[in-house]
Amino acid sequence: MNLTNLSTKDIAVLLSSPQVSENLLTALQIDERKTVKRLLSHYKNEQAEKKRLHNLYKYEYHFHAQGLKYIAGVDEAGRGPLAGPVIAAAVILPLGCYIPKLNDSKKLSAAAREKIYQQILDQAIAISRSFIDEKTIDRINIYQASMNAMYNAIYDLPTVPQEVLIDATPLDDLEIPHLSIIKGDAKSASIAAASIVAKVERDRLMIQYDRQYPQYGFSQHKGYGTKQHVIALTKYGPCPLHRRSFEPIKSMLSD
Repeated sequence: MNLTNLSTKDIAVLLSSPQVSENLLTALQIDERKTVKRLLSHYKNEQAEKKRLHNLYKYEYHFHAQGLKYIAGVDEAGRGPLAGPVIAAAVILPLGCYIPKLNDSKKLSAAAREKIYQQILDQAIAISRSFIDEKTIDRINIYQASMNAMYNAIYDLPTVPQEVLIDATPLDDLEIPHLSIIKGDAKSASIAAASIVAKVERDRLMIQYDRQYPQYGFSQHKGYGTKQHVIALTKYGPCPLHRRSFEPIKSMLSD
């Protein structure tokens, strides 16, 4: 295939078509134009990302093949921090919808999470959230609070799921067919989406709390037990947002 008469704009159009021939890709490999090389590199990266995302839907495709349409993913954020709530999110995505870079929220930068979060909101069939505050966490413990948040998020979905994919935590009392997946936020698109929604919304809430209690640096560490946070706790003592059942706060209060 001779590409010498084609402009880079023409080539870009060819690469954006649903079917790209092997002959075209072979010809592009030997084209010396820098712009063409960039176009080819972008195309290869995009194809690799589409393949990765296709694999990320493997659980969803499995249940879809059984005749199920509405498959939810659920995850939580905020189990480990010393302050603030734990938040769970449940998300139902259209099967195979293309959200570039969708992944476990912990593997993404804050800027990437914000961008993907908006795409999830734009494309999801249904989303719900549940917030369990620090006082309830102290009263019932963080594990139970996290489970309650996930139960609430699932049952609050405006579209009733036919299957629920859960990140790790077994929800034995869930009255909907479900599957708990270890490290599910890196293995299921639906759980990954839920992890991003929960993480972004909790981070935003902690940034708001930072304005109320600026001495603790909540906007930076989001309530986690960083050195900066522990130093602030030692200097100022806990505020109403701190979890009294967590160390070192529990020991501070007993002293």
